[in-house]
Amino acid sequence: MPKLVDREQRRQEILEVTWRLMATRGADAATMREIAREAGYANGALAHYFANKDELVEAAYVHVFERTNDRIRAAVAGERGVAALRAFLVEVVPTTEVTRLEARIVLPFWNRTVTDERLARLNDAAMQRWRRDIRELLRQGREDGDVTVATADDVLADQLLALALGLQVLALLPDSPTPAATQLAMLDAALAALSPR
Repeated sequence: MPKLVDREQRRQEILEVTWRLMATRGADAATMREIAREAGYANGALAHYFANKDELVEAAYVHVFERTNDRIRAAVAGERGVAALRAFLVEVVPTTEVTRLEARIVLPFWNRTVTDERLARLNDAAMQRWRRDIRELLRQGREDGDVTVATADDVLADQLLALALGLQVLALLPDSPTPAATQLAMLDAALAALSPR
């Protein structure tokens, strides 16, 4: 009897190998042949799961974004307002080995969004989701009395998102990356400014 193959499980295994290779070697260095070898497949076997490298790169970005969202959900569980907002943003800023590797996927993906309208829309949808989530946490913070600044929540949400995404760039500078402790101090300073005393 032939062995049943769980297509989705295989796709996830390939994506796990792909994003790690892209993060450590770069998107261009992670060839289909290298990805297949690292995943334990014969060259050409990836075509059963992904039509081409562009499709695989896009799927790897979505995979990383969903992994981040899974961590965010776990981190904010049982929290609300500013505490949940901090937990959310800590999962985005690259202060750990995993989040630094994820940032190494996100930065080259942004470059591709400049010339690929479909990827740009995919990225925009992801950022709009985070904006909505951050605005909801700010609303909770106002309800709890922990956000008192007069600045509109739309502006605050974009400021916090810009800080988190900007730290993905600064943390990957080759000669003087922003250390994790500095990133967290910047994040805490921005959150403290939500309720000036």
